[in-house]
Amino acid sequence: MSLTEYRVLPGPESYLPPAAASMGVVLPDKGSALVEGGIVLKEEAMEKIVDKLLTAKNPVFFPGPLVLWAWKEGVAEKAKAIKEMAEAVGAKIIPMPDYRPKYPMINPAIEINPNHPNLTIWHNKIDACIFVGVHCHYANVALKMIRGGTDCYTMALCSEAGHEDAMISLRDFRIEDLYTMTEMIKKRKGEGK
Repeated sequence: MSLTEYRVLPGPESYLPPAAASMGVVLPDKGSALVEGGIVLKEEAMEKIVDKLLTAKNPVFFPGPLVLWAWKEGVAEKAKAIKEMAEAVGAKIIPMPDYRPKYPMINPAIEINPNHPNLTIWHNKIDACIFVGVHCHYANVALKMIRGGTDCYTMALCSEAGHEDAMISLRDFRIEDLYTMTEMIKKRKGEGK
């Protein structure tokens, strides 16, 4: 398989899956997004996210510290919009409030441990998840671990450049995008799709 053919798909891929970047997956330019390692228009990726959320048996949102704590202006409003989107889907929310290892044990029913995200995925039988408000360096490691050991479809809504180790990744994600996707979800549910 050449580097240009590599696709970021649900696993389990392997005990030590390769970083998508090392397999030739590059982050998209502004206005674009990643879907399974390929660059597409942002709107196409948003449609795909809505499809995945509405067809998943157990979709879950994993909000991180950047949206869980009101550390700057606008964060509380963004957190409220994330909650509204999750409710529109009928998804659970499992927070990732900090990144310290939860030893000797975590309760995967109430919190995701970024050092062992597969435990939370397995325990809750999650088939699709969205990372939002998670610092990039932790998101990339956790997304790679999820791909390596589970069959969960991962999506990342990133305020920065995106995450090549997610199956779908939107870059430069703003609150307006949350409102747009929530409306897309409500419209599709109203149409019975």
